Amino acid sequence: MMQDDPLIQPGQRICDLTQLPDRGLGVRFALDYAGERRNAFVINFHGRVHGYLNSCAHIPVELDYRAGDFFDLSGAYLVCATHGAYYAPDNGMCLGGPCPGRSLTPVALQLRDDGVYLADEPINFD
Repeated sequence: MMQDDPLIQPGQRICDLTQLPDRGLGVRFALDYAGERRNAFVINFHGRVHGYLNSCAHIPVELDYRAGDFFDLSGAYLVCATHGAYYAPDNGMCLGGPCPGRSLTPVALQLRDDGVYLADEPINFD
């Protein structure tokens, strides 16, 4: 774990929308995933907020080397600082690198009161 990310419960506020500049630094947090504490993050891509588990689809390591730094230099892709895998920010699909066709695990969010909240059912287990 890069840092002690705050544990967010379903329905709890993750951050203010103002903390998520478009294609800027993301906000890290932790959640309960199938009974296990897992790190996750939220980012803003073209005015839409997306959340994912902070785990590369190639080998389960965190994407950001520097806390919250998920975008590549162009701001067009999320990138794994360890493997160079790059992902579409709007759906988490790996577009290149060592894991094409796989994707990041999405985390369901709710936007209200100028804030980003963890959804009541944050992960869909199908």
